[in-house]
Amino acid sequence: MSGQIAYRAGLHELGDGIFAYLQPDGGWGWSNAGLVTADDTSLLIDTLFDLNLTRAMLDSMRPITESSPIGQAMNTHGDGDHWYGNQLLPDGIPIVATASAIEEMRAAPPRLLDATVNQLELGPEFEQFVSRTMRRFDFQSISERLPNESFEGTREMSIGMRRADLIELGPAHTAGDAIVHIPDAGVLFTGDLLFIEGTPIIWEGPVSNWLAACDSIIDLGAEVLVPGHGPVTDESGVADVQRYLRHVRDEPPRASRPGWTRRRQPMTSTSPTSSIGPRGADRRQRRGDLPRARPVPAGPDGAGIGSADGRWDVTH
Repeated sequence: MSGQIAYRAGLHELGDGIFAYLQPDGGWGWSNAGLVTADDTSLLIDTLFDLNLTRAMLDSMRPITESSPIGQAMNTHGDGDHWYGNQLLPDGIPIVATASAIEEMRAAPPRLLDATVNQLELGPEFEQFVSRTMRRFDFQSISERLPNESFEGTREMSIGMRRADLIELGPAHTAGDAIVHIPDAGVLFTGDLLFIEGTPIIWEGPVSNWLAACDSIIDLGAEVLVPGHGPVTDESGVADVQRYLRHVRDEPPRASRPGWTRRRQPMTSTSPTSSIGPRGADRRQRRGDLPRARPVPAGPDGAGIGSADGRWDVTH
């Protein structure tokens, strides 16, 4: 099934009342979302990075949600491209996320990201980067709407008679990553634990946790996986992410061998990654493990590695 879903922008039916909303090319801020329907009601999985994008997504879903209104929503983690559009959701519905994700959302509201990318002067490289990426989104018009229900570990949600299992697998990409499994359909929404055809970014880690999360995803046996960024995939996509993470984990020790020299690389935007968040860099600065041009000698488990491509030296 996953190979039959074209990677085109918009809403795609995965079968049996389940839909993926895709945003190519999956780069900074261009995230995916999902809709699960049953018995005249719907669960929305994630909103998008700004109100314009989220409004367009909800409009595309209207032929479905007119007869199966969105009765509840879930945010897979705390990055803004998965929750900044929450204010457009129906009033009064439950919006669920892990407790750790909500903590991260409080630390990185839209107004903070707007100030970071539109007001601060952080040097010519950062200016070039945000002009190509973050300034394509409108953060000024967003009113923060946090999830109103939290969970830790696991939680079962009901969409009519259909079951959705929420499973916390962070810290990995962020502190509060969670996935949504629809067992009767064999469909899994992974949030940013999967980046397909793009470079994963590690805000939190350690790498061992993310690798374990990938194992948990495989163990569920879902045939169709909707990643946080990139095209719909299957178990092979999980294996690709695992191979990359192992490379990130194993490269820093090799970088400390005699004869290795660090070379500053120019910043580029060729590698799709997840949404930028000022709290990611801030947390690393407090911990003293700010990501730099890769490869960076880090802990034996790869903790402290930020953007795996490392093409922007965050120290400035």
